[in-house]
Amino acid sequence: MKAIRRFTVRTVLPEPLRQLEELVLNLRWSWHHETLDLFRDVDPALWKAVHHDPVRLLGEVAPERLARLAEDRRFLRRLQDTAEDLREYLTAPRWYQSRPGDSPVSIAYFSPEYGITAALPQYSGGLGILAGDHLKTASDLGVPILGVGLLYRHGYFSQSLSPDGWQLERYPPIDPNGLPLTLLRERDGTPVRVVIGLPKGGGLHAQVWIARVGRVPQLLLDSDVEENDQAARDVTDRLYGGGGDHRLLQEMLLGIGGVRAIRAYCRITGHPAPEVFHTNEGHAGFLGLERIRELAKEEALTFDEALEAVRAGTVFTTHTPVPAGIDRFPRELIARYFGGANEEEQVPVDRILALGAEDYPGGDRTVFNMAVMGMRLAQRVNGVSRLHGEVSREMFGGLWGGFDTAEVPIGSITNGVHAGTWVAREVLEFTARELPSVMESGRGWEAVRDVPEPEVWRMRNLLRRRLVTDARRRLRESWRQRGASEAETSWIDDALDPDVLTIGFARRVPSYKRLTLMMSDPDRLRAILLDPDRPVQIVIAGKAHPADEGGKRLIQEIVRFTGSEDVRHRIVFLPDYDMALGQLMVQGCDVWMNNPLRPLEACGTSGMKAALNGGLNLSIRDGWWDEWYDGQNGWAIPSADGLAGPDRRDELEAAALYELIEDHVSVTFYDRDSAGLPRRWLEMVKHTIATVGPKVLASRMLRDYVDDLYTPAAVSERSMVADKFAGARELAAWKRQVRSAWPRVAVEHVESTGEESPQVGARLTVRVVVDLDGLAPEDVAVEVAYGRVDDADALVDPAYLELEDGGPAENGRRRYTGEVPLGRSGAFGYSVRVVPSHPLLSGRAEMGLVALPPAPQGMTNGDLR
Repeated sequence: MKAIRRFTVRTVLPEPLRQLEELVLNLRWSWHHETLDLFRDVDPALWKAVHHDPVRLLGEVAPERLARLAEDRRFLRRLQDTAEDLREYLTAPRWYQSRPGDSPVSIAYFSPEYGITAALPQYSGGLGILAGDHLKTASDLGVPILGVGLLYRHGYFSQSLSPDGWQLERYPPIDPNGLPLTLLRERDGTPVRVVIGLPKGGGLHAQVWIARVGRVPQLLLDSDVEENDQAARDVTDRLYGGGGDHRLLQEMLLGIGGVRAIRAYCRITGHPAPEVFHTNEGHAGFLGLERIRELAKEEALTFDEALEAVRAGTVFTTHTPVPAGIDRFPRELIARYFGGANEEEQVPVDRILALGAEDYPGGDRTVFNMAVMGMRLAQRVNGVSRLHGEVSREMFGGLWGGFDTAEVPIGSITNGVHAGTWVAREVLEFTARELPSVMESGRGWEAVRDVPEPEVWRMRNLLRRRLVTDARRRLRESWRQRGASEAETSWIDDALDPDVLTIGFARRVPSYKRLTLMMSDPDRLRAILLDPDRPVQIVIAGKAHPADEGGKRLIQEIVRFTGSEDVRHRIVFLPDYDMALGQLMVQGCDVWMNNPLRPLEACGTSGMKAALNGGLNLSIRDGWWDEWYDGQNGWAIPSADGLAGPDRRDELEAAALYELIEDHVSVTFYDRDSAGLPRRWLEMVKHTIATVGPKVLASRMLRDYVDDLYTPAAVSERSMVADKFAGARELAAWKRQVRSAWPRVAVEHVESTGEESPQVGARLTVRVVVDLDGLAPEDVAVEVAYGRVDDADALVDPAYLELEDGGPAENGRRRYTGEVPLGRSGAFGYSVRVVPSHPLLSGRAEMGLVALPPAPQGMTNGDLR
């Protein structure tokens, strides 16, 4: 008989071992090797059987074993030391505590998924892994982040393969009581309930689980509670499951319910209320609506006033350059969930619809765009690599119509990775021993070049051998699950070779990541794999979205190839890609391969992880690799973007990939000296770690967020809320006045002197007459844009000079004057513009308003000598 419900009964630990529960309930163990060693020694065989999950370990360890440990003085001393180390880690001042007083006292970080550990399967891919690394790094640096997400009762799917190589999905049930979580409770012990309204009355209820990620509390909302009917219980059933109403309800619970969970947590625990709210992608965008509702109801602000206060303290990060990766809902669906009986008086549905409207050239007026809403609710927006920032400015430039793409206020902070999670223990321990300055202060990376090459090679061989051993285990399990007999899997004993050049490829499997590009010419790939002098082996992993039939076909295609008898010992597909497999691969592979369609990879952090472990990258110049490839830290696959159709592009780029592997990668790896060392290869490894290492760390990333986004957002937020929200009220009124007058603001006359045969070093006097239609001179800035021009007279990377107010002109106009420096020779030009100006704006383009001359009158192009 099958159980109708599954739950976990926790062990009652003997009193001397009670500190084990304290250690289990703080997820710092997921990146703290000494704590993991302690758990392993509770019962080494069981530790292996439960796949290094300490909650399962304590749930299944025999009482007799616990009794022996409770009397083992050596174990108890280690337990005491480990518990004290955790307490010191949680309380001692860290980097953030040494910063000046303008830093935010608390930051709320919202994400739909988090990759903390494989034992807490609440992630699907890069966004979740990044979010997990963000929280861990915040803990290490002492940044006061409060994480918010959803608890999915089935998480993301477990992947297996059918006999013919088709991806199969299984959703194993997750019991929160069997995870390192505790319920948020009121002081009387009652579980907290968060409720959001539903269109037909009633509400969607959720309880709140707390995970401790080192110093960072993480709140996870769970709708599987008795107050809900079955449909409502299923809202948090699966990560990225369902569509339409189901997906919308998940995002309402994450955004609106997440803010309400924060308020309850802060009220109960005394945790400081967040000054800054960080929204990852549009999934959590509704948090801005909830904060507007709060301010309108509690502070009697108008919608526009509350909007300004909310925007000031909100950071929005876009994580995808692929339009299909952005959630868009039918406007009618949004109107149904936020209108009618469910409409909040303080947040009218028409204002909500306007926030997500694609009301710009090329937009779809029938949809509600979550990313567009997120950007309109945030004063600061960023992409996750320099190239992704450029792509995002192109994608979303319509929101700031009238401004050149380069001025669209979307910046970038390149992602980083958490070394404690992704770098092999042997590498971390060697670095701590031989290069302590790198571990303690993040400086001194150049000293990596002095590490003896035999030591680097020994470590690389050890990690490759570990990967091969585990890959054989996983491969055998997969083949047996697909129906193969013991005799049919005997070849796996010799699959892969710990001494052969090993290339890794692991990621999600949407079409743009091109899983099968390596198979464009199967015969050539076979020749590379089976080269008698310079053999290559490839380890592959990846999941396709359950609804992505095309992605599943790509997996089937590669699985069938890897099953060919002549190459199956040289190329393998390992199912069920998760954090544990990802760690093995980025640590053990010599080369990390990435071949997306440029520029559709936002960042691609797996290559960063490989680099920190001494791997070299072989990648299309996309995401972070476009930014930090220097010609000596790996190989760049030439990209044919813009030069050919899709098929021809794949053909060209695959040929370039093959050539690089054959003539460069494998040659360098197998070129050995008399001691058997690949000297040039090891030079590249050390160069990579020395130059890329400090850049790819999540500690660098998070410091950038604190300095460039969180602290300025906190300063802006305080300027809005001070003196009973005087700043928000003033800015909202000012914007309303400016928007009303702007259609009639005009540049009426432009003239300049000094352009006759100008030379470098001269100055060009520019005079402008502007009609402000009743706006005050301090409401605007009149600027000259100047610099080099192309053959079409377009300014290229212009500089800007704000002109001085020269006083009134006839008929209520204003005069403005200034001198443009002629600092370069060649084709030169200028233009003028009027933009809104206010001390509380984040930049010139914030309102998307600009007034330009009606025609290129007065514009002078000339040759400067």
